[in-house]
Amino acid sequence: MSFRRVKPLLLCLAGLALAGTAGAQIPLFNVVTGEPLDLSYALEEGRDTEAVKTFLETGVNIYNENPETLKKGEEVFLTACSGCHGHHAEGKIGPGLNDDYWTYPGNDTDAGLFRTVFGGAQGQMGPQYGHLTLDDMLLSMSWVRHIYTGDPATATWLTPEQQATFKPYPKTTPEPEE
Repeated sequence: MSFRRVKPLLLCLAGLALAGTAGAQIPLFNVVTGEPLDLSYALEEGRDTEAVKTFLETGVNIYNENPETLKKGEEVFLTACSGCHGHHAEGKIGPGLNDDYWTYPGNDTDAGLFRTVFGGAQGQMGPQYGHLTLDDMLLSMSWVRHIYTGDPATATWLTPEQQATFKPYPKTTPEPEE
């Protein structure tokens, strides 16, 4: 096996080892290169919210299905994400985000989706750490999760209680062009 194939594995293992030390943090790595994400690149604002702290320790986004934060999540998504992913995350230039198909395996978890948002992906999806705060990333992710159109039983980011009460977002059909 070549070093090129082993390097992402070694970097991931190094991230896991670091996660077990002081300030335990979930392992976060780039979805394309496999290298650990460097959160020091994140904007200063929005690093120390309860949501960010909880997420970095557990991988759980406490904004998911929180009625007090959904409007802010929608605002962030519409401002920063809808130009490529559509107003209802149905996909445009970038892939749809509101269904069961994930371009990158792992995006069905909040940690996986965060890795893609923070570190970027292939194509036109660049890293967002220079545009959005860590808190804004979690807010926009919660909106994407809220406008999910699939079966709640497959929504791994929802708690069992949330799955039981979740109502899939109504699928929208494009307006006919005149």
